[in-house]
Amino acid sequence: MKISRRNFLKGSATTLFLAGFNFPVLANTEKKKNLVVIMLRGGMDGLCAVPIIGDKNFEKRRKDLILDETLKLNSDFALHPKLKNFHNLWQNNLGAIVHATNIPYTKRSHFDGQNLMETGGHIPYSIKTGWLGRGMKLAELKGDGLALALPMPLLLRGIPSNDNFYPSKKRLPRTELLQLLKSVYADKSEHDLANMMEIIANRSMMNNGGNSMSRKNSSLAHKAGLELKKINGPRVAVFEVDGFDTHAAQGGVNGSHSDSLIEMDSIFKSLEKGLGSEMENTLVLTLTEFGRTIKQNGGRGTEHGYGSAIFMAGGLLKKSQVYTDWPGLKRKELFEGRDLNSTIDARSVYASAMSTVFDIDFKRIQKEVFWGDKLDNLSDKLFKV
Repeated sequence: MKISRRNFLKGSATTLFLAGFNFPVLANTEKKKNLVVIMLRGGMDGLCAVPIIGDKNFEKRRKDLILDETLKLNSDFALHPKLKNFHNLWQNNLGAIVHATNIPYTKRSHFDGQNLMETGGHIPYSIKTGWLGRGMKLAELKGDGLALALPMPLLLRGIPSNDNFYPSKKRLPRTELLQLLKSVYADKSEHDLANMMEIIANRSMMNNGGNSMSRKNSSLAHKAGLELKKINGPRVAVFEVDGFDTHAAQGGVNGSHSDSLIEMDSIFKSLEKGLGSEMENTLVLTLTEFGRTIKQNGGRGTEHGYGSAIFMAGGLLKKSQVYTDWPGLKRKELFEGRDLNSTIDARSVYASAMSTVFDIDFKRIQKEVFWGDKLDNLSDKLFKV
């Protein structure tokens, strides 16, 4: 069957990556901090998810996409009405947004854009590792990670000893049997076989001890939260949400774009439920390749744009806020006369987040992860430091 570019981008593949298993138990004086990234593939419409209030330029260009009802954030911005779980986080000072932001990519190719959003580079396909993988290597989070995805996400590449696995719909071997097999191959002379049995055992644990495991992001997020909250558990998780490439029938309160936002929102809810009190020591960030045009097209959708928004959640946030250097929506203020401009390099947010969670100096991350690119340290503006 031939898969079109559009259908590929509207697929329902799910990724959960957990990194940093089997850490030694931390001293009581140290806090284990977690970082979660949700990749929003297709180009999330920041103006739909976080619309500006009372801007006539916005209302004129989006007559059929204006939201009838929104959730209030502040006097300038509102929230899509389907993002109720995120709004609850906002009200509890556990949610924030960076608006009018993007990676430094101004073209309109999904494949090039997604490559750059994961590598953090400037030239598509020139970098073979991901910015998060490089950051984890710098933090010496070197292995025992497990990605529930095929293949391993580029975002995580750059650290050794990770494995990938997609949840099986069939039962895997029982945990007791796997433990027995591990003991058989525990001899050092059978090192490769022992490692293989360890990987299979980890897969079984992630697959509910041999029972079939749901591939839904909400289910995986709850599982991730339970693992992340463990003192010697993983410290990094990655998810994917597809379906943001809404060229037609985008919808306002309801529609395809709204459906993808709902899936993103379910991850926030399930993570919070699984993490419990450890949500206070967690930071969740979203990542997308670009935004959408401000003007709707003839099919009541939007085309590929530039500026978008980053959703953030967790107790490591400084406060609930919409952080932005708002460029305006008059034609002369738009990128190429058609898109919300980007005034904040999204990599500044991600570098600041890794500095906060991994306890690494921002300048080291700027130099060793992002090659010394000119980035702003936003740590003290966005996060608890």
